[in-house]
Amino acid sequence: MKTEEIDQIIANAVAESKGKKTDESEKTPKKKSFDIDKLRSVINYVFIIGFIATIILYFLFPDNKALFFSVGFGSLALKVVEYLLRFLF
Repeated sequence: MKTEEIDQIIANAVAESKGKKTDESEKTPKKKSFDIDKLRSVINYVFIIGFIATIILYFLFPDNKALFFSVGFGSLALKVVEYLLRFLF
């Protein structure tokens, strides 16, 4: 036996004693059934659209502050949700 084979056998034995599998199939990450990155990108695009809409509303309707703040804080809330998804999942 070569030293590499012995080292591989020892590594497999240690991994099995810790409850981990070292098969080649286990090294590839499993695909999640729900992709968080795609959801984050969609939320980010909606945030950008809301941000642009907020700027347009500010100049088109300068007297309607309630609409401006509603759309602005709504898009900001989407950005907070995207931020939380990035760091929690």
